[in-house]
Amino acid sequence: MYKVSLYTPQDKISPIKEFLNSCQPSLRTKILRQLKYVEEYGLNPAIPNIKKIINTSLWELRVLGKDNIRIICVSQPGKGVKVLHIFRKKKQKTPTNELNVALKRGKEVLDL
Repeated sequence: MYKVSLYTPQDKISPIKEFLNSCQPSLRTKILRQLKYVEEYGLNPAIPNIKKIINTSLWELRVLGKDNIRIICVSQPGKGVKVLHIFRKKKQKTPTNELNVALKRGKEVLDL
C-alpha cells in the first residue's frame, strides 16, 4: 500500500483539491479511481493509463474519455506518491507550460 498525497503550497489550499472540487461528480470519481490504483500498486507501468515522462522523474496518469485529464505524480522514497499537478489536456502533445508547473513543484517537494 502506497500513501498518495496532494501537493499543497505552504499556507494555501491544494490546487489539486480545488480542481477536484470544480469537477463534475462522475469525473471526480474517475480521477479518484486512478489515484486508488496508484495507492494500491504504486507508480507501476503495468497499471493501465500510466506512463513515465521521458527525461524526468515524473509519471503521468491518464483519465480518458470525454474529458482528457492528466495527473502528474512523483514518487517520494519512503513516503509514497505525491500528486503534483492535474489539468485538462486538449491537444495531442502535453503542453510545455503544464509540464513546467509539475517540474517546479516536483523540485520543491523532493528538496524538502
